[in-house]
Amino acid sequence: MTTDPKNVLAVIAPHVGGRTAGAGLATLFPTEAHVTVVEAADEDPAALRGAHVIITALAPVSAQHLASAPDLALVQCASHGFDYVDVEAARGRGVRVANIGSSGAESQNVAEQTFALMLALAKQLIPAHTALVEADWALPRLQRSLTELSGKTLGIVGLGNIGREVARRAVAFDMNVVYAGRRRLPEETEARLGGARHVPLDELLRTADYVSLHAPLTGETRNLLDAERLALLKPTAFVVNTARGALVDQDALADALEKGALAGAGIDVFDPEPPTPALRLLRAPNVVLSPHVGGVTRETLIRIALAAVQNVTGYLAGGEAKDVVN
Repeated sequence: MTTDPKNVLAVIAPHVGGRTAGAGLATLFPTEAHVTVVEAADEDPAALRGAHVIITALAPVSAQHLASAPDLALVQCASHGFDYVDVEAARGRGVRVANIGSSGAESQNVAEQTFALMLALAKQLIPAHTALVEADWALPRLQRSLTELSGKTLGIVGLGNIGREVARRAVAFDMNVVYAGRRRLPEETEARLGGARHVPLDELLRTADYVSLHAPLTGETRNLLDAERLALLKPTAFVVNTARGALVDQDALADALEKGALAGAGIDVFDPEPPTPALRLLRAPNVVLSPHVGGVTRETLIRIALAAVQNVTGYLAGGEAKDVVN
């Protein structure tokens, strides 16, 4: 850490713990850092104006916020995603934006949540539970739609750290793995993932029994699964999204589910978050929904906080920030 005190503004969105979580995060910094915890970037204008670093957990950092912090050098996202930061405005001001992508902090739990959703869909756990609570022995009705994961094709969109953890679990379930992304992985990596095959996105959508999204949200990937692409999927296919809600056109997905053009969907992320009561997916048939719990187990939160703080303290000590996205 440099000898001059550095001001760190920790912006923790209320729906991921707010000031309570931020207070715990602040204890991880060396005493040389002056940490101010807020729930919105402009909540404390003086702290924003004096910030050298902003560390944010799903709280927006806009172009206006960046312009209000003349000494700002780094925005550290306490997550894999960075879509809530105006990355282009940061680039224009010479401010680096970093995530925790290489840490793998969220990979285990997001992969587990992905399979929890897939298994709930395959085994019809939600309607089975609801029926039994209502004294309805639903086996004769549900057995027609019960399926196995074994032998099915899992299409992974984005085979980064999280996508690879999902693929590893798919191998254990005897699934076939195909993946789409900008680059093909080395052959030895594909072999370790059960012979995973790199295919164009549209081919993946046509062939997969389960489509699992693990891509970052950017201008190019927003509404990646729109009505046209959703129409490529088999009517027996399932869509699982544990990445970012805006990767999918939510109304188009609801349309497909309501028309029976898809077998079901497992959704952990929404646009916006929390979702509004008007979101049609909340009432769509054969969906399993969870409130963005893919990265918030006790173990995961500790790893996320440590990874973000270590990156910031290393940078303030004169090192290079890791996982810079701009």
